Amino acid sequence: MHAAPVFGELQAPAHWQVVDLISDLHLQASDPATFASWQAYMARTRADAVLILGDLFEVWVGDDAVAGDLFLQQCAQVLRQAAAQRAVFFLPGNRDFLVGSAFLSDCGVQALADPTVLRWANQRVLLTHGDALCLEDEAYQRFRLQARDPAWQATFLARPLTERLALAQSMREQSKAHNQSVMTFADADPAMTGDWLQAAGCARMVHGHTHRPADHEATLPNGSAAQRQVLSDWCCTQAPHRAEVLRLSPDGSAQRLSPLAA
Repeated sequence: MHAAPVFGELQAPAHWQVVDLISDLHLQASDPATFASWQAYMARTRADAVLILGDLFEVWVGDDAVAGDLFLQQCAQVLRQAAAQRAVFFLPGNRDFLVGSAFLSDCGVQALADPTVLRWANQRVLLTHGDALCLEDEAYQRFRLQARDPAWQATFLARPLTERLALAQSMREQSKAHNQSVMTFADADPAMTGDWLQAAGCARMVHGHTHRPADHEATLPNGSAAQRQVLSDWCCTQAPHRAEVLRLSPDGSAQRLSPLAA
């Protein structure tokens, strides 16, 4: 069995009737179409809460980058306006795990631990970005272990902003080269998925990261059946667009909707 992490917990208020889950938008100034779709969705969704499960941004080198970046300021304004209308939560991804409490607080966005159990009505849903479950990508798992260390993060954030931006650009180029060289991408490990679900007392997991939106059956160590729902990434630069919202209801039902429909 895989050791279970410490699970955060989000207790939904009684008045919530609609919860939207999104992830992997990879927002960047070079992709204004995806930004525009997200901006419109955040302003108009009828959800009581929007839960962002990581990789909202293509890259994040520190909250201090916002002051000199017009695009990040526009993103912050979208979050700020949305949070004034409904609850907005953020769970870190592999691209934006350095998003800090200062930025979230300024935007009125509430932080979620990875993983977190959503308790809502009579359901318990395990929420995670999903990268920790992709055990086949051993090189990434080594980097993830290092990069989640507070000492490593403090050392990185102490570097000059220009140096951090250059390092981030270099890492993005290496990542693109790696992605082009592999035939298949790592997916969530079935055994680890089952272990996490059983430890959390959940029969459903929702995650992103893999860019493979679909519903999968899962099996717990005790033999019980469960479900793993994968969120869509967003890319609106060319047709057909990839952008999807997973909408949950108190009765446990779920719908996959376009941002416009949501």
